[in-house]
Amino acid sequence: MTADEYRRSTGHKPPRVLLVEDNPAHAELIMRCLLDHEVANDVVHVGDGQKALDYLLRQGDYAASGTASRPEVLLLDLRLPKVDGLQVLEEVRRHETFDDMPVVVLTTSSARRDVSQAYAKRANSYLVKPSEYDGLVQMIEDFGSYWLYWNQRAS
Repeated sequence: MTADEYRRSTGHKPPRVLLVEDNPAHAELIMRCLLDHEVANDVVHVGDGQKALDYLLRQGDYAASGTASRPEVLLLDLRLPKVDGLQVLEEVRRHETFDDMPVVVLTTSSARRDVSQAYAKRANSYLVKPSEYDGLVQMIEDFGSYWLYWNQRAS
């Protein structure tokens, strides 16, 4: 049973994923994988750290009611313009509202320092983007199976 079939049979709402990725080609591939492989039915993409914070905290362009629904999971790149991914992670974790929201770092960096800093700032997972398309597809499917299907949430 796919995650989508499970959601339909149980009546759970489709998951919303907030993708924070500044590389348009990477964003397009990740969004295509999330949607085509029924990992998520709703993906919101922002291209920098400040827009991610604005979306999550409902400020700036997202201050109007109803413009920024809370995501079930945050997929966060590290190297971002305006506000770095680690700073976004740190700011998100300052707000109790997001304590139960998984934050999954999805980046090209496998540097030990980046991994350690992400976990120290309370990332739930750290994934390094594979260089080949098939690897990315498999990673996104596995991500969806775990975080959006198998993982039990408090809310």
